[in-house]
Amino acid sequence: MESSEKILYLDAGAGISGDMTVAAFLDLGADRKVLEDALASIPAEGFQTKISRVKKAGIDCCDFSVILDEAHENHDHDMEYLYGHEHHHDHEHHHDHEHHHDHEHDHMHGHDHHHHHEHRNYQDVKDILTKVNMTPAAHELALRIFSFVAEAEAKAHGLAADQVHFHEVGAIDSIVDVVSAAVCFDNLGIREVIIPSLGEGTGTVRCQHGILPVPVPATQNIMEAAGLHFTRIDERGEFITPTGAAIAAALITSDRLPGRYRVLRTGIGAGKRAYEHTNVLRAMLIQPEEEENPADSRRIWKLESNIDDSTGEQLGFVMDELLRAGARDVHYIPVFMKKNRPAYLLNVICTEGDIPEMERIIFRHTTSIGIRRTAMERTVLDRENIRVQFGLGEADVKVCTFEGKRMYYPEYESVIRIAREREMAFGDVYEAILGFCTERLR
Repeated sequence: MESSEKILYLDAGAGISGDMTVAAFLDLGADRKVLEDALASIPAEGFQTKISRVKKAGIDCCDFSVILDEAHENHDHDMEYLYGHEHHHDHEHHHDHEHHHDHEHDHMHGHDHHHHHEHRNYQDVKDILTKVNMTPAAHELALRIFSFVAEAEAKAHGLAADQVHFHEVGAIDSIVDVVSAAVCFDNLGIREVIIPSLGEGTGTVRCQHGILPVPVPATQNIMEAAGLHFTRIDERGEFITPTGAAIAAALITSDRLPGRYRVLRTGIGAGKRAYEHTNVLRAMLIQPEEEENPADSRRIWKLESNIDDSTGEQLGFVMDELLRAGARDVHYIPVFMKKNRPAYLLNVICTEGDIPEMERIIFRHTTSIGIRRTAMERTVLDRENIRVQFGLGEADVKVCTFEGKRMYYPEYESVIRIAREREMAFGDVYEAILGFCTERLR
């Protein structure tokens, strides 16, 4: 799939799970043949996969199903098993054939291997992933997804990550979901993923360890570790699965949408569970758009004034006021004026529309009696401001592009905020942000 932009907006307001993510990526245009080749290489038995079209609340969606044989079924999508203690009305079952259009895009993929595990530890999962036919980038993403799960389970049970034995998430259907999500995402060639929040329900859910509140501890720990945001859905049920949360945690590069953008393509993935709140995940390929006229962005204005009798306090205050009012840049240059008076040359860079306010501030707060104005043409690199989520928290970053190369500049305020919160050196925080951007957003 080709596009001039590779920015994905993942609308997970109605929840997220592994199979929903895979379905949304397939609907967005991921290559099914590439996925099928990867699935055929998984060294495990007892499962088939099926890709079909379904309707959720009348909306046509893609559905990705991992169908387990009797020995491997873990009841993950059986509503009565999951919610029997509090749900007494009918729900659609895992295989709702009334809504599947089997003549459309229907694919069954069988496996007959001999490496069955009831429960797998972290190393077992990593061993399986090394044998799957996928690119190094897809393999790295799949490992990253499972590392979030391992750390979250370890925290929940008070164990080291390598001691955790996966139950639901280690089951083969979740391994297939993670592999499929990683392969499809890698195939789409997306560099940036925006996830404003994940929608989660209320109540309790039954799992391997008993009845737990929603979100379950593993999901809560993943969301906490990655700094993901919750949006509360006023309905009983688990809308965010641990696998879904881990995929979101591994993919997210920002939680903030651009102020103005176009949607180039949309993929909709169906969830398996029946809720009043439609259980779908939307994956939208978007293209940010400049809000100002590109011709105007090449023209800038410089205001300057010689000031020889304002105090340092006044000038410091004026700089703050000018920047707060929207000046692109403000600086002072030491100069000598007539009669050998030490003074400062005030320079302000701003847009034409900001000139009146800039001049008002200068005249009001300094002793200046005149301001020179110069219109200047300029050459600017393509740039955008993004917000990234990384190991130390949230940071604003300026991204510039020159001859196809992307350059990242962490914003000063974000660096000092994290440095103070974490009691770290400024340079260490700066390098951590830069390293994250270079590795994840390339």
